[in-house]
Amino acid sequence: MAVPKKKTSKGKRNQRHAVWKAKAATAAQRAMSIGKSVLSGRAQGFVYPVADADDSED
Repeated sequence: MAVPKKKTSKGKRNQRHAVWKAKAATAAQRAMSIGKSVLSGRAQGFVYPVADADDSED
């Protein structure tokens, strides 16, 4: 089992935690931006399903 050789300092631990939190904030901001573009109809960078009124499959 892997064991660290020395104790990690509080500063390094806090820095790693801050980077992790910043990644989450960036992902949330990107998701919000994509959601807004989909709702406004200006989305161009990805494919998403559009609900069509094609109920004539019977």
